[in-house]
Amino acid sequence: MARDVSSLSGRTLAYLDMLFVDHGFIRVIYNNLHALPGGLYRCSQPSPGQIRRYHEKYGIRTIINLRGADNTRRYALEAETCRELGIRLIDFKGILSRSAPYPEVLQSAKAMFDEIAYPALIHCKSGADRAGFAAALYRMFRLGHDIPAATRELAWYYGHLKGSKTGILDFFFEEYCRANAREPIDFFVWLHTVYDRDVLKEAFRAKGWADFLVDKILHRE
Repeated sequence: MARDVSSLSGRTLAYLDMLFVDHGFIRVIYNNLHALPGGLYRCSQPSPGQIRRYHEKYGIRTIINLRGADNTRRYALEAETCRELGIRLIDFKGILSRSAPYPEVLQSAKAMFDEIAYPALIHCKSGADRAGFAAALYRMFRLGHDIPAATRELAWYYGHLKGSKTGILDFFFEEYCRANAREPIDFFVWLHTVYDRDVLKEAFRAKGWADFLVDKILHRE
């Protein structure tokens, strides 16, 4: 259950939590906001002020929170702002930044992109890895883009570093492309009949320097 932020003390603690514990002071300067075709925007964790601005400027009707619901004051602020503006908040936590995806999560993501009201905003903490993976899925499932085009959403331009543990997201798509090159196979057929999550996790190798940058310097989730 989200924290109560209705009191002055609760609200003050919520903003301190958002700005300093959750590194929101960086996102105030740069929110990693980018538009995709069809009415989807991707970004890092937005502040209440940024949500209001995006709602007014882009007409945001849905926010997809890839961090999921939790008991933080930061989350309470986001939920409160969405309620005030009439924005539907979807807490979708199944996408992982440092592990191979679960097939059922990808099925749920497809259903979600087909069902939500647009314009929509999707975010994680930094807007680089989970948001990038979700944006790639959106391009595939909603826009019908091929995987090479879709996976451009996983790029250094957005802060995604392929050499770190988050590179397993790229590796997942690469495994499908290799299988499809050997013998053409539908993505979902591959996902449910060929893909082995444990085998893929064992096969992937990250680079130490990239992990240090992502985990220790940038403090990614």
